[in-house]
Amino acid sequence: MKQKEAEAECCEEHIVHTDAVDLARSAMPGEEITSAASDFFKAFSDKTRLRILTALVTQELCVCDIADLLGMSQSAISHQLRFLKQARLVKSRKSGKTVYYALCDDHIQTILAQGIAHVQEG
Repeated sequence: MKQKEAEAECCEEHIVHTDAVDLARSAMPGEEITSAASDFFKAFSDKTRLRILTALVTQELCVCDIADLLGMSQSAISHQLRFLKQARLVKSRKSGKTVYYALCDDHIQTILAQGIAHVQEG
């Protein structure tokens, strides 16, 4: 029964509402933008990366801090931070021999908060 509930319903007759399609087409971003946005959202699809991002909401942290917080190796955290930095979700700053990481901007925090709120709605 659950599989049947999960299936999308289809129209019983094939009628294209061209006005609606044209409006939707004009509102859609171009291929380059949707490709970049897809890559952006892939960064949120990994549980470890998501945990790193949520840890950085409160304050900047170094690799050692994040590794201890998540109970993972510094190497594993560094790998994920490299991915997040390439995706422009985190930024870094060096202070002596320590590199601190923080969220790039408020947009990232907003996206995290909205996603978590949506999941918690149940």
